[in-house]
Amino acid sequence: MLNVVVVGAGTMGTVHAEAYQRMTQARLVAVVDIREDVGTALADRYGARHYLRLEDALLQEDVQVVDVCVPTYLHRGYVEQAARAKKHVICEKPIALTAEDANAMMEVCAREGVRLLIGHVVRFFPEYQRAHHLVQLGAVGPVGTVRTFRGGAFPIAWNDWYASADKSGTLITDLCIHDFDFLRWTFGEVARVYAKSLWKQAFNRMDHALVSLRFSSGVIAHVEGTWAAPSGFRTAFEIAGTGGIIQHASDEATSIHTDLRASESGTTGVAVPESPLVKSPYQVELEHFIDCLITGHTPLVTAEDAYEALRISLAALQSVQTGEPVFLREGLQ
Repeated sequence: MLNVVVVGAGTMGTVHAEAYQRMTQARLVAVVDIREDVGTALADRYGARHYLRLEDALLQEDVQVVDVCVPTYLHRGYVEQAARAKKHVICEKPIALTAEDANAMMEVCAREGVRLLIGHVVRFFPEYQRAHHLVQLGAVGPVGTVRTFRGGAFPIAWNDWYASADKSGTLITDLCIHDFDFLRWTFGEVARVYAKSLWKQAFNRMDHALVSLRFSSGVIAHVEGTWAAPSGFRTAFEIAGTGGIIQHASDEATSIHTDLRASESGTTGVAVPESPLVKSPYQVELEHFIDCLITGHTPLVTAEDAYEALRISLAALQSVQTGEPVFLREGLQ
C-alpha cells in the first residue's frame, strides 16, 4: 500500500483523488491546495487531511507518492520539491512548458532515485488502445495518412490560467499534445512539423490549431484541436492504410469502427465496437502507475515519452510563429 498526497484540488486533482479512493494498492492521505475551502472540501470527501503547503504535508504524513495536478507552469517546482524529499512523482501532462524545465524535472528525479510518471491518459482509453493494437498487428496494412480531432469549449479554471500562453502553452501544448503522444506511440518518431493556429492573432478566449506531422516512416498525420466550440467536448480519429480504415468518434454510440478490405480468401471486413471500461481511464492509468512503482516495471508511458510529446508541441508553436516547417529529425523516407 502506497500513501499518496494529491497537489491541486481542481478538476484533475478531484479526478485523481476519486480514483485513489477506489484502489486497493494506494491510499489518499492528504490534499494540498492554497485555497482553504476547496482543498478542505476535497480532503474531507475522501477522509484525507488538507494542507496549504506541500512541505507541511510531507513533514506530517507518511507519504510515498506525490501526485501533481496543478497548472502546467507550476509543475517543475512541485516535482523538484517532491523528488528532493525522496518521493515518487506522478504528474499530469504536459510534463512542462519548456524543454529546459522537463529536463530539469527528469534529472532531479533520476538524481534522487525516484520515479517520474507523466499522465498521458489517452494511451489508457480503450478506443485508442484498440487502434494502436490494430496498427501494430498490421490490420489495415501500411498506413499512409491519419487525422485526429480533439476539443470543445474554452476551458475555465483557477486564475483563468488557460487564457495565458505563458501558463498553459496554448491548446497546442495543453490539448493537442494528447494526440501527439498517441501518434508517436503508434507510428514512431516525428521528423517534421508544420502548424497554424489563432495564437497571437484573434485569440479572444478562443483557440484553434491545425498541425501537420510527417513521421520518419513516411506516415502523414493531420492533428486538429479546438477551444472554440460553443460547448461540449469530443474526440475523433481516422487511420487509413492500404488494407482499410480505423475510425473513432466519441459522439457516436459506437466509438470505434474497423473496416478491413476482403482478404484473398474472400472474408469480408467487420465493424469492431469497443465498450466503455467499467473503470475510468484515469483510474486504469493511476493503477498502472502505482503497480509500476511497487513492482519496478516500466510504465506504458515514460517521462522520456512525455518529453518527446512536448518537443513536438514546441516545434508546432515555433512553426506557428515563423510560418515555416520545423525539422526534428533528418532522413525522411
